Amino acid sequence: MKPAAFDYAIPDTLDAALALKAQHGDDAKFLAGGQSLIPAMNFRLALASLLVDVNGLAELNYIRRTDDGELRLGALTRHRQLERDPLVKQYAPLMHEAMPHVAHPQIRNRGTIGGSLAHADPAAELPVLTVALRARFKAQSVRGERWIACDDFFHTLFTTDLASDEMLTEVALPSLPSRTGTAFVEFSRRRGDYALMGVAAVVTVGENGACQQARLVYLNAGEGPVNARKAAGVLQGQTPSPKLIDEAASVAADSEIEPMGSVHASPAYQRHLAKVLTRRALKQAFERAHT
Repeated sequence: MKPAAFDYAIPDTLDAALALKAQHGDDAKFLAGGQSLIPAMNFRLALASLLVDVNGLAELNYIRRTDDGELRLGALTRHRQLERDPLVKQYAPLMHEAMPHVAHPQIRNRGTIGGSLAHADPAAELPVLTVALRARFKAQSVRGERWIACDDFFHTLFTTDLASDEMLTEVALPSLPSRTGTAFVEFSRRRGDYALMGVAAVVTVGENGACQQARLVYLNAGEGPVNARKAAGVLQGQTPSPKLIDEAASVAADSEIEPMGSVHASPAYQRHLAKVLTRRALKQAFERAHT
């Protein structure tokens, strides 16, 4: 299929891109990698009277660390850069571990972090990773800029807190506390397919080995990234054990996620996968926290 007719603009500055978005609002779409937008337009699931090509805005393509320990990612940073960059590997190991699961190399070469997050696909990895890592998102428009907490950014299916004239320009990942372990696991029918279920785990343990903080976030388990707070609360203040991990996995799978099912997996099977993957992720995360 082919998309509906649209105009095409290539601004050479961020200000020019934001001016076009302010003028056209929801009728204008930013084009970066286009790995989600173009197929949606081809199937007429997304309509745009104007495509604003921002690939030339090199100012939005960077990975750097600030003096206070935050890892800052420009919105035009490609998936492949996130997969291979040494700063991401050292300071955001969860993202480094998960990026090879994102589609195929050809897509990772073109897809951008900003595009994936703004698209807000509940089956995508990056929304889950940023929620698990407590990210902040910078939104810019001709009116100014604002920072949005990860728990406020994703609203529902393909919907975020971005206003019609705003662009996601930067992602900030806070530094991880000491004695923190992370893990990401997912299950798909074939390598590169959308996962039937996936989970990101982040745990911090004290000197006595007890869990001080925990975060469990699921993909393809609802209308957005699902932050399983009750399951994380089961772990809080407790010494990790197989029984405790089983309990947390059951709470998340039975009462917090809302999988919608598909031709490949029923909701019941997705809940089963969630339990299995949660056990694996928490076991890995706690082992890494102790080492």
